[in-house]
Amino acid sequence: MKKGLIILFLFIYVNAPAQIYISKACEISFFSATPMENIDAVNTSAVPVLNTTTNEIVVKIPITSFIFKSELMQDHFNENYMESEKYPFAVFKGKINETIDYTKKLCYPVSATGNLSMHGEEKCVIIHGTVTPADGKIIIEGKFKLKLSDYNIKIPKMLLQNIAEEVDVSVSTTLEPYVRN
Repeated sequence: MKKGLIILFLFIYVNAPAQIYISKACEISFFSATPMENIDAVNTSAVPVLNTTTNEIVVKIPITSFIFKSELMQDHFNENYMESEKYPFAVFKGKINETIDYTKKLCYPVSATGNLSMHGEEKCVIIHGTVTPADGKIIIEGKFKLKLSDYNIKIPKMLLQNIAEEVDVSVSTTLEPYVRN
């Protein structure tokens, strides 16, 4: 899967000379706070790719790779809410809005604007965070809020006290230059 994804991303960038960075370590998590129960999950299988020439970024997230504290929560998430069999991936395609000098070891406050496709829906989102070039790598961290109704994720009325209508999403990744084998 990873090799096919890399080839797809490289094909997108074929017309421009670019430096492509790909993640060796990425963590995407979400947190939902409610009076009844807090729900959180972590995914370490997402694949981000960054073109430092254009500042374009693409992240492909396998939905079934979110890990919960409770196996039952994970089953409900995949079967009842995200319908992971029907919609196996979420994909963010966007662009970092600020100019970054990737040769300088500075922490740049940034925002990335793009489309997040998930659960059969696509919405424009803005992710705020930081980009830090360091020792030939690029560290990206970001946060945003995701409204479940924007992605047609239905919560049964009897469970509205257990699941927040809006969740906090965090992203942390370290990217390295892509080297063709």
